[in-house]
Amino acid sequence: MNLTALADTAQAMVASGKGLLAMDESIGTCNQRLADAGIAATGENRRAWRELLLTAPGLGASISGVILADETIRQATTGGTPFVGVARDAGLLVGIKVDTGAHGMAAHGGEKVTEGLDGLRERLQTYFALGARFAKWRAVLAIDDTRLPTDACIDANAHALARYAALCQEAGLVPIIEPEVLMDGPHAQARCQDVTDAVLRSVFRQLAWQGVVLEAMILKPNMVVAGLACPGQNSAQEVADATLQCLRRVVPAAVPGITFLSGGQSGEEASARLNAMQAATRLPWPLSFSFGRALQHPALTIWAGQAAQRVAAQQALLQRARCSAAAAHGSYSAAMETP
Repeated sequence: MNLTALADTAQAMVASGKGLLAMDESIGTCNQRLADAGIAATGENRRAWRELLLTAPGLGASISGVILADETIRQATTGGTPFVGVARDAGLLVGIKVDTGAHGMAAHGGEKVTEGLDGLRERLQTYFALGARFAKWRAVLAIDDTRLPTDACIDANAHALARYAALCQEAGLVPIIEPEVLMDGPHAQARCQDVTDAVLRSVFRQLAWQGVVLEAMILKPNMVVAGLACPGQNSAQEVADATLQCLRRVVPAAVPGITFLSGGQSGEEASARLNAMQAATRLPWPLSFSFGRALQHPALTIWAGQAAQRVAAQQALLQRARCSAAAAHGSYSAAMETP
């Protein structure tokens, strides 16, 4: 384990005014998003869509790295250039999603635990050889007003995240730790804050027990928001205040950076809320983004599988990336949404 190299990679991932583009959807999820946009869900269309994203000119001005899936890290452009090479030429770090998805947790109806630890050491070695320098593992935690998530579910997912992280660092990869408290449901913001606090406390306890070096990891949490079905939605400033209060209480200063997931937020919502957090003073870590759908959705809708729409789709991606990067600088405004 080269801790200096790992720490340098972690710092590069949260470079000032840049964030991560998550394009690591599973085959099933990518197929569904293509189908929702009226595009045939084929392997060639998945490859073409990801080529469109990676080859957007100037992507590296706002994006520090891309998170790929197992299928994508092995793919190439129509001209035969491996996607990993395309990313490197654009100045982007390459990451890889390594979990195998969330599955029903035995004896805990309605809850899931993320799997993929079996054989992970060998897979990480392969991904490093393919050019990956960081990895991602997502834990999903369902929430309601009273029971969920249970302590058993929180601890099971935190333990898996910590074991994954230790294996990543052993293999020379920076682990992204992604415990996501889902936005589904009618719960209020205060309930989300209580659960997010409990989840993060368990995660950092497990990271310590597993010997994970905090200076060589990145945290990717949810923002503290009310459930999508909650009648009382909060302002961007209220989301920022609750999220920062939670993080300040739990996340050690040694963590190099925090890159928020977008979850079910629109690109505009995610940018406005991240921007509001930048007004805070004396934060121990930089705040940035690791958005997937919030960056991709406008471009996918425009592309619609049509070659003639490729340039317009790339411009939409770059516009959302610029807005997100501005939010990471604290200079975003709604006026930026009009190119």
